[in-house]
Amino acid sequence: MNSRSEFLRVRGLRYHVRRWGEPGLPLLFMTHGWLDVSASFQPLVEHLLQRWQVLMPDWRGFGLTEWPQDGYWFYDYVGDLDALLDHYSPGQSVLLAGHSMGAQACALYAGLRPARVRRLICLDGIGLPDMPVREAPARARRWLDDLRRLPRIKTYDSFQQLAGRVHLQHPQLSAEQALFVAHCWGQEDGYGRIRLCADPKHQFNGPRLYRAAEAEEVWRQITAPTLFIDAGQSQTGMTASGRASGRAAFADQRTVVIEHSGHMLHFDAPRETAEAIDAFMAQ
Repeated sequence: MNSRSEFLRVRGLRYHVRRWGEPGLPLLFMTHGWLDVSASFQPLVEHLLQRWQVLMPDWRGFGLTEWPQDGYWFYDYVGDLDALLDHYSPGQSVLLAGHSMGAQACALYAGLRPARVRRLICLDGIGLPDMPVREAPARARRWLDDLRRLPRIKTYDSFQQLAGRVHLQHPQLSAEQALFVAHCWGQEDGYGRIRLCADPKHQFNGPRLYRAAEAEEVWRQITAPTLFIDAGQSQTGMTASGRASGRAAFADQRTVVIEHSGHMLHFDAPRETAEAIDAFMAQ
């Protein structure tokens, strides 16, 4: 089943939300990761539609959602999620899943609004390694420098050229799959070129360091049963000890590992990932 697009005003931005499934089915809210879009989850979502209606926004600055003028602060994603859930499920607890960066935003939300999340799924991603304090001056200085320059919007001759770039980044994809992703990640710019559906300001680093202890304090407030779906071939930068330390903050959690998949579970293992989501959410 193809998705349907809905647009609404969220915290001053024109937001795009993709909806799959039959009206009346239970709602499952999903969120995508960094430099991704909701459309690329079609191969995963289609395995969920017998039981669920899936709602998935394009985060601010991605896909068909508006680009803010003043850049990005991570907690803005959490604030946007709060507003979206108030719109679609006011006063009700929800089923919530996120991939990578989206998993981080969903987990923070589940800790800040524990009564609003009934079950939580984190697809290959939760937390980051601590950034050394000695990096603080250089990081803040780089942020100031970034504010002075206009980010360049990269374009491509065609969707086929963009598909070649996708294939270099994800060589496990077939030519057909890479072209599908290219059509999800790109759009015509009105001048005969194809541009990415992602604000280049996402490439700028913010001035603050990531501190795992801050996130862990929020995660300790989560009451929802949580499922981690890990990709066995992923390289997220987290050590095994760092991952275990972060997940210890979740009171009720379990893990499923899809051994043959890389980080992009919805590319590499859409059916297996959907089966794990379906089984956990249906409990």
